[in-house]
Amino acid sequence: MTPWVLHVDMDQFIAAVEVLRNPELAGKAVIVGGNGDPAERAVVATASYEARQLGIGSGMPLKVAARKAPADAVFLPVDHAAYEQASAEVMATLRALPEVTLEVLGWDECFLGVSTEDPEAVAHRAQAAVLASTALHCSIGIGDNRIRAKIATGFGKPRGVFRLTEQNWFDVMGERSTRDLWGVGSRVQKRLAAHGVQTVRELADADQGELVAEFGPKMGVWYRDLGYGRGPAVVDDTPWVARSHSRETTYQQNLTTAEQVADAVRDLAVRAYDDCAAEDRPIQRVHLKVRYAPFDTRTFGRKLATPTSDRAEFVAAALELAATVEAEREVRLLGVRAEMTMPGDEDAVERTPIRGRM
Repeated sequence: MTPWVLHVDMDQFIAAVEVLRNPELAGKAVIVGGNGDPAERAVVATASYEARQLGIGSGMPLKVAARKAPADAVFLPVDHAAYEQASAEVMATLRALPEVTLEVLGWDECFLGVSTEDPEAVAHRAQAAVLASTALHCSIGIGDNRIRAKIATGFGKPRGVFRLTEQNWFDVMGERSTRDLWGVGSRVQKRLAAHGVQTVRELADADQGELVAEFGPKMGVWYRDLGYGRGPAVVDDTPWVARSHSRETTYQQNLTTAEQVADAVRDLAVRAYDDCAAEDRPIQRVHLKVRYAPFDTRTFGRKLATPTSDRAEFVAAALELAATVEAEREVRLLGVRAEMTMPGDEDAVERTPIRGRM
């Protein structure tokens, strides 16, 4: 039997859950984000296919989405609990499929590992099972590794199945932009372009030494392999363990003083700490995300001297980062992320008990 990786991606998942709850939304431009008020500062969490056809997409400010949306568009608030419940039902259905290994990637996507001579048949059974149990549709990419399976899903959307392997890799991907590769963002795309690498085939043919000089010995080799679609093929069903917890807020009025920034960071740090406390694992790094007006985002962080389970110590570390925020610039968004030690980390010191709330 041949081993295969299947990547399952729910179609317009959040919007689909909202339409399922409110069938009258079917066929309309549905935009989910923030508190559902397009006049407030927030970004689009997801948009229905009807909205995407109008150029509305995830990460877009709601105010921009409102300018693009038709008069009958529907703006809805984010409902995490509803999406988590729907996701749990989807994953339970897929986990119950015979002789399948499931690795959850997020609310709306997962990998399936299966050994079969007919991966399309398995994919169609998975789609039918999810639809029958949840009334939600999904697309499935089939690959001989995780990279190709993940990319293949995009060619199957919506509600379809597509196979991408070593045999058809360059036929399908060769002339496409490097930006179409899983793991290549806009910044990496620009850095590759500076070396004359625009397409996937050009990345595969690129000089490895030149890529190593640009990206380092690990990532340089990894990007060249990505040009060939090479990647791991193992699907790991080990239960997912969160590495970090973060809290962020977009402020309706810009923060204009150091005191306002410090107060906001303190609040976010306490909430991020409390999320970690629920898992009883010490925190080893703190990160601060700052979005200056109008939309310039910076992220920075530091490792703590020793992993800590002390709230005051973590908050103090976050405030040290807050002190580096440029005082002359107005702030529209702040975020604090607490990175925890992972189970089995050898560098984690003996833990002190998680202390109670302030």
